[in-house]
Amino acid sequence: MTTPSSADLDAARLLLTRMGLSPEELLATPAARPPVPTFAEYIPIVSAAVTDGTRRVYGSYWNRIDAHWGHRRLDEPTPSEIKQLVEHVKINVVPRRNARGGRSAGEAPANTSSPPYAASTATPKTTGSSTRATIRPARSSNPAACPPPAAPSPTPASPRSTTSPPPPATTPHSTA
Repeated sequence: MTTPSSADLDAARLLLTRMGLSPEELLATPAARPPVPTFAEYIPIVSAAVTDGTRRVYGSYWNRIDAHWGHRRLDEPTPSEIKQLVEHVKINVVPRRNARGGRSAGEAPANTSSPPYAASTATPKTTGSSTRATIRPARSSNPAACPPPAAPSPTPASPRSTTSPPPPATTPHSTA
């Protein structure tokens, strides 16, 4: 171990003074800290503190964490163990009609509100003898965040033209 220089000692003394501490306080036995709660102890506290909507969104994730790590303290899982749990969830996903195949496991949302056009609903639209799905994007409260509407697609009642479009117009270059 290297002997600290007088400048290092002066800097440490200055820091302790600014923090309002004495060297003796550093050597004193630290006060007993309450133990970090387990996931099983803490998840109900968090669940009680959030809104019903947040509880519905995150409740299934909290249940998975409680099932895997309920007995563990919050500070115990390592980053690699968290990645392993994410992979476990992806592999053991229950396929449902509205499932995303575990692709969202491990993703943290930027905020709790859904981004514009994040969700869409498909409803069958019948025109004549054919049926096609019409995608209706989710509404956004921020019109600036919404992309411009796409050009309407042709309907079966009005088939596409079989003629090719006219060539682009060209203008003669003027020479000065």
